[in-house]
Amino acid sequence: MRTVSARSLGLLLGSEPLARPAYRSLADAIRRLISDGRVLVGTRLPSERALVSELGLSRTTVGGAFEALREEGFVVTRRGSGSVAALPTGPSGLATSSAGLMPADLPDDVIDLTYAALPAASGVTAAYERALVELPRHLASSGYNPHGLLEARQAIAEWYESRGLPTDPNHVVVTCGAHAGLSSVLRALLDPGDRVLVESPTYPNALVGVRRSGLRPVAYPVDPLGWDAESLELALRQGGARMAYLVPDFQNPTGRLMTEAERMSVATALRTARTQPIIDETFVELGLDTQPPAPFAASSRDAITLGSAGKTFWGGLRVGWVRAPAPLVSPILEARHSLDLGTAVLEQLVLVELLRAGEPVLAARRAEARLRRDAMVTALRTYLPDWRFRVPEGGLNLWCELPVERGDALARAAEGVGLRLARGTQFGVGPGMDRFVRVPYCRPADESDEVGQRLAEAWQLALGSSSTREPATPLIA
Repeated sequence: MRTVSARSLGLLLGSEPLARPAYRSLADAIRRLISDGRVLVGTRLPSERALVSELGLSRTTVGGAFEALREEGFVVTRRGSGSVAALPTGPSGLATSSAGLMPADLPDDVIDLTYAALPAASGVTAAYERALVELPRHLASSGYNPHGLLEARQAIAEWYESRGLPTDPNHVVVTCGAHAGLSSVLRALLDPGDRVLVESPTYPNALVGVRRSGLRPVAYPVDPLGWDAESLELALRQGGARMAYLVPDFQNPTGRLMTEAERMSVATALRTARTQPIIDETFVELGLDTQPPAPFAASSRDAITLGSAGKTFWGGLRVGWVRAPAPLVSPILEARHSLDLGTAVLEQLVLVELLRAGEPVLAARRAEARLRRDAMVTALRTYLPDWRFRVPEGGLNLWCELPVERGDALARAAEGVGLRLARGTQFGVGPGMDRFVRVPYCRPADESDEVGQRLAEAWQLALGSSSTREPATPLIA
């Protein structure tokens, strides 16, 4: 059974003094951690005696808090297991998405906040024009190449080299996006029933990919403490995961950036547990205030890295890649061949041109994303001052904590004011996270004020709603 130590729970609770009555304040704080998915359902909580020592509280306060949580259904006591985190509706009481995040056609007056993707970068049209000049020399071939064009693999290898990670082009497999790469890796290296450690919260489509491959996700909470080595080691030891899917660079949805020290400690923990890392780098080039440290694979030679042109250049450019250690390339290629026969030749040539264009295109891209981020931050602080979020140093998302657990109601109310939102509950491995909502800053900066006003209107409707009907699962990306 997964456990949380008294020290870890104390860090999650923070150092703010408890309000009166203290037992009620402590119970509310622990309840929020469970509801938000920061303490996972089914986790064994520390003993009351250990918490008394760690928090410096009386036994009466801690005992009263646990008793209140038991009465409310957030803690159950099991013989031989102690106190275990729960939800009043049970582990299956909250609906979670089985469809992931998929785009949908919408009326022009609806603002879609389910996309964490920008319009095409300024250099995309010119890259297509240059790629068309190169296309004729490929037309005499069959066009099928599961490994990817040699020039595309060379360009990707050179891109890794520029980031301080020497890469053999033969260790790169070009795919139809990072998600296709993940599916190929999962199919190649795991068997049905195997466990995959994933961050919580995480990218919903990755969760869907894990589950539909017949695998079992094991949650590893990363918010608000980041990638804590102690809790990771515990999760690996207790979860028995053979593989770990991590997003260290401007994590989706929290926007957190794994430090160099965290990368080293996480790599060491995975290596000790013999757990294969899969590193998703789809946001790595979107450092708005800072650039990421050296690639995770520099600290972990056995790491498999996923990359994509979608977030960096354009989602319509369906090209991604897998960088893998030499022994794993062949099984990944075999698995990929069972999913599709190769990536479009023209799009691979476009990727080559964009990677060659390099920093000028990327600098313009970051400047545009920074403008949109700052405008959305201003709008949320103006119209929803009681929402809490940290301004990320990069990526495309704000992970907003609501004052009360009304995230599903907010998504439902937003539909009535011309907004589409991804529910916070879609980003968790299990139930919880109804206190959160992801707000991408991908709309034009001059729309941010309108977004803020509509969100505020939806929030007021959500606060006044008493309906318990489940909102429709958005078809989003």
